[in-house]
Amino acid sequence: MAAEPAHLRLVSEVDRTDGAAPASGLVSRVHAGPISELSDAQLVALTSSGEVSAFEALYRRHVAFALSLAVRLQGSAGDVEDVVHDAFLRAHERLDSLREPAAFRAWLGSIIVRMVRTRLRRRRLLRALGLVQPGEAVDLDAVASSDASPEARALLAQVYALLCTMVPDDRIAWTLRYVERHRLETVAELAGCSLATAKRRIQRAQTFLSEHFVSSIAEAPP
Repeated sequence: MAAEPAHLRLVSEVDRTDGAAPASGLVSRVHAGPISELSDAQLVALTSSGEVSAFEALYRRHVAFALSLAVRLQGSAGDVEDVVHDAFLRAHERLDSLREPAAFRAWLGSIIVRMVRTRLRRRRLLRALGLVQPGEAVDLDAVASSDASPEARALLAQVYALLCTMVPDDRIAWTLRYVERHRLETVAELAGCSLATAKRRIQRAQTFLSEHFVSSIAEAPP
């Protein structure tokens, strides 16, 4: 069996905590109390009935996840607080459209994916028009685990630098699959596309990375 490509092994060096270090100060402590012990479905129902504290509980429960997802998709913590803030506002405004209240976390994730994709597309257009500098700053402190070696961090930076050159749809699909470790069905759901489309996007990104990634780490024997 062929060895796993180095750029796929490197995603193990991505920070696996639910929080995003640069924005950790935004995460409020979940206070003990009855409302914090309710399920997402119950909190969604209470929010729909006008209970403000219920949505505050949803925010405290899922903000670390939201920050972490946005950081990994962007490859940096730049403006990530605004993305997450706007995502929660949109979720609150459209809560009545949530068909499965128990799936609030996944639904919030799909909102964040759409917002990040819009930002990436806008930046790509501005770059093509010469209105912003080419390239994107990769924030390794935001995406790499604290115990990653210097060499692993350098190679991880290369992975993200290559991701930055891809079209946003392919980049997001690959990140959801190999960085966030989601199943293909979940990638399709979060990206708002069919399963076949998600597979094609991931394969295009994987082929590009395989062709352009240069590893200084010796490949493991098959």
